[in-house]
This record gives sequence, structure tokens and C-alpha cells, in this order.
Amino acid sequence: MSRVLSAVAWPYANGPRHIGHVAGFGVPSDVFSRYMRMAGHDVLMVSGTDEHGTPILVAADKEGVTARDLADKNNAVIVQDLVDLGLSYDLFTRTTTGNHYRVVQEMFETVHRNGYMVEKTTLAAISPSTGRTLPDRYIEGTCPICGYAEARGDQCDNCGNQLDPTDLKNPRSKINGEVPDFVETQHFFLDLPALANALGEWLDGREASGTWRPNVIKFSKNILEDIRERAMTRDIDWGIPIPLEGWREQPTKRLYVWFDAVIGYLSASIEWARRLGEPDRWRDWWNAAPEGGEEALSYYFMGKDNITFHSQIWPAELLAYNGKGERGGAPGKYGLLELPTEVVSSEFMTMESKQFSTSRGHVILVGDMLARYQPDALRYFICAAGPETSDSDFTWAEFVQRTNSELVAGWGNLVNRTATMIAKNFGEVPPAGTLEPVDRTVLDTVASGFGSVGDLIGRHRQRAAIAEAMRVVGEVNKYLTVTEPYKMKEPDQRERLGTVLHVAAQCVLDCNTLLAPFLPHSSNKVWAAYGGKGEFMPMPRIEHVEDLDPEDGAGLGVYPIITGEYTDTPTWERRPVVVGTPVAKPSPIFTKLDPSVVEEERARLAGA
Repeated sequence: MSRVLSAVAWPYANGPRHIGHVAGFGVPSDVFSRYMRMAGHDVLMVSGTDEHGTPILVAADKEGVTARDLADKNNAVIVQDLVDLGLSYDLFTRTTTGNHYRVVQEMFETVHRNGYMVEKTTLAAISPSTGRTLPDRYIEGTCPICGYAEARGDQCDNCGNQLDPTDLKNPRSKINGEVPDFVETQHFFLDLPALANALGEWLDGREASGTWRPNVIKFSKNILEDIRERAMTRDIDWGIPIPLEGWREQPTKRLYVWFDAVIGYLSASIEWARRLGEPDRWRDWWNAAPEGGEEALSYYFMGKDNITFHSQIWPAELLAYNGKGERGGAPGKYGLLELPTEVVSSEFMTMESKQFSTSRGHVILVGDMLARYQPDALRYFICAAGPETSDSDFTWAEFVQRTNSELVAGWGNLVNRTATMIAKNFGEVPPAGTLEPVDRTVLDTVASGFGSVGDLIGRHRQRAAIAEAMRVVGEVNKYLTVTEPYKMKEPDQRERLGTVLHVAAQCVLDCNTLLAPFLPHSSNKVWAAYGGKGEFMPMPRIEHVEDLDPEDGAGLGVYPIITGEYTDTPTWERRPVVVGTPVAKPSPIFTKLDPSVVEEERARLAGA
């Protein structure tokens, strides 16, 4: 067994998140983490809200509040949405905590001491109307390499090349369309060229492993070909101070939000350990295991627009901290830190064939979705039709169709009709008599699902995994159609009826285990319907905590975190059904949707 770090992309706190966001970072990471716990691995799943940078200031200005107030408000909304969706974080925190400030500054100081932070005079893009620095990603223009008209100031999504805002032709602000001014300023740059060889060797090793998605490894190696120094500080007053003499006193110089955000995976792990009362426990996932110790693996989940920061910038920061680039150096107090095992990037999800746009109202916020529909219906759609390796489109027609024909008519029907027949005929799980070949065949088919479904989830092929689980469900439905227990009404058929329903109950509970990582809310309902006690799949909870280091952060007091107790997660294996367990007539597990939902939701979008 291994120690597994599930490092989940940090949702940005400039507003509530929409379903396209959680399709990229949220549901895939939770399915994987839940399965890995069930398979016996020691999982640490961490993330939090990303709360620094110019976009927060822009959004705060629009609302007439401070950046801190806006971050507080949106953090609370995002935390509630992710808990309602059932994402099983060990810790979901924030980048404005004192603990995070301390960890980021330690990383910067060590990288600087090792020689990989280079001070340079550069041109910064300034908004003429506000005087604030524009983030690279908020500048758009024509790519000088491929001519793509909507390239960003940090990279071109069309050709994958790394860019600077000054490279763009016809640059403009994505905030208000104005042409930025470029002025001279002093900043620290991460010396990526001095780390290029080490990065290349690491990527070669990842490619050789054969585990990375082809689109991710191809993109990552492509951006390595045009590697250049990247600015890691900004002219802004909202962010983490630069921890160097002559710099920390400057109120308008801060660390780049993307420098501090990716370090959040480490700082959240450290905060989790501190809150646990075992302050060095995080090292089990971040420092190399001693010979003979448990292997530590790390998986980073995000949308494809964040690949650059997770397959180049973050690994480069880690290599620089470890002193593994051309300039040498020695690690700081955190010791040698492990690089990502795999960057698990999803593509983009659109909605009704258009890009999500909060400003234009073409959006489904997570909170709004969960207020109207079951969380597992959304999770099922994302798993079955999400943007795993190619862009996908959310349509209300497909959402209704998959909910009704697959969840309700397929899985929900199997659960309910089996429980109803048991309740009506026995009131409890009956004993099995002599098994016939048809019984053994369906039991073997279901049992084989543990290997096939688990293997697919472990390799991040969740669409195939949930399809395989639903195929198994279909085989159990066929078993009931073939054996026809509902026709066994004569006294001399009662033993056979009990056998068929015993086998069906065993198959339902096994299928519930197979589907539990995808559908944790309904797995608890199925478990209860078949006489189970307590939660089958542990669920996350919100706790309000005090900042561990209030003097070092952004002045937080009490704030919400997501956490949970997952030690009682069920194992990934068959658990024999218990004869005599009471089974009552169940309520429907899933809600069937009226076809009118499609036009109602389309009208809602049009009105927005």
C-alpha cells in the first residue's frame, strides 16, 4: 500500500464556482481519493481557496468592498458548495492564513538563497485607468508565433508556447478592453532555464512511466522547448510580502499569486498535520520514504488551463528548493520535497455548446445546481460525460436523459425492485438455497467488477470506470429478468425465490460498493435501505477554526475549513450479505426528472 497525496486545484475566490470548474478539479479528484482509501491506501486530500491577485481586487472594487471581505464571502460560499457536492477533503483551507504565508516565504527564501530567484528590471503592464498591474492572464492579444487572436499574456492555448505580455500583438485588458501601459519595474524572476535540464529529465521519466494522459505530457514537453525566466513578484498591494530586506517594507510589492497558490498544496498539508497535533506528519507524503517504507505518490487535479503551473512552474519551484538545478544549492527546513507523480488534467466543459460565462449569465453555479437537483445526479453526469480527455458539452437534455434512463431506470430501479420484493416476501434478507449456474454467473460477473472498475479509476479513466460499473448493474437487472422472481408465488417455489433474492441482494450491495466513489450520497441511502447502520461512505463536514498564526497572514480570525473522518471508509471488496437483516419497502433513491426541466432551464439561462 502507498501514501497518496491528492492535490486538488485551488478554486479562485473572486466568485462562486460553476459546474465546469468542479468537472475539472472537484469530482475527478474525489472519485480517485475515495477509491484509493477503499483500496487501502493512506490518502491525504488537500486544497483551499486561492485568494490573492489582481482579479480579487477588481471584483472587490465592483462590489465596493475590501479584497479581504470579498475573499471571506466567496470562501464561505465555495466551502458550502464543495461540502454539499460531497468532496472528501482532509483539509480545504485558504491562501490567506498565517501558516500559508510562512510556508510560501520559506520556499521563496530558500529558492532565492539557492540562486534561482533573479532580480531584473522588466516592463510591467499597468491599467491606465486604475494604475494597477494587470496580471499576465488578464492581457489578451494576438500570438506572435501562431497568430491566434485570443492568446493570453502568459501562454498561447492554441500553440502552447509560453509568452510575456510584451510579446503579444495588439494587447488589450480583458477587464475593460483598454490598451495597457508598459512601465519599468524591479521584480524577481524564477530562473527556469537553469532548471530546464532537471525539468526535462523529470518529464522524460514521467513520459516513460506511461501513466500520464497523452495530452498532458505532450503539452508539458512542448512548453519546455520555449522555457524562459518567469516573474514571481508583482506590483500589487494584495498578496504575500517578499521576505527580503528592502522588499518586505514595500507595500506595493508582493509575491505573484501563482507562486504562492501552488505552494498551497504543501502549506495545506502542513496545516492539516498541525491541526492533527502531529506537526511532522505531512512529511510522510512530501519527503522520500526511507528504504523499505511506504511509497509516497502525488496526483494533481485541475483543468487544462493550469497545466503550465503544475507541470513546469511548481516542479521548477520544488527543484529549486531542493537545489537540483544547474546552480546547485541545498534544501531548506522542509527537506527534499517530492515532485508530482502525475498531473491529471481534464479538458474544458462547455454548456449548451457555449463557453461558461458568469458575466454574460451563461453559467450554472454549483450552489444553484445543487439547490434544484441531487448532488449525485451532477456527479454522475460529470463522471459519465465529463471532459476527461477531450472537451465535453453539458446540455440539459442529456442531463435529464442520463438521470432518468441510467440512474433512475438502471441503478435506482435495481435497488428499489430488489428491496421491494424482499420486503414483500420475507421482510429480511432470506437465506440462499442451492445455487444454480445462472446465480453463480451473475455473482462472478459482479465480483469481477472490483478488479476492472478499480483498475480504471486508479488509471484516471473514470468515464470507462463508471460505464463498466453500470454494465455490471445491467447484468444484474438481466438476471432478475431471466429468473423472474416476481412470478414465484407458489409454496414450492419459496426456497428458489429466497435464493434469487439473496443473490440479488448480494449483487446490489456489491454494485453499491462499485459505485460508491462516484455516488457517495446515494451509496449511503442504498446501504440504509438494505439494513446497514451508520454511513457507508464517510462524508465531509465544515468546521470553523481559528488561524494558527494570525500575526503572519492576512488577519484572519475564525474561518471555515472542510475536513472529515475517513478511517471507516469501506474496503474495496465483496462484503457478504447478512441473512436476517431487516429490509423494508424503500423510497426511491433517485429523483426522476420531468422532461419539462429542459425547457425550464433553457428559459432560465435566456433570462439570465
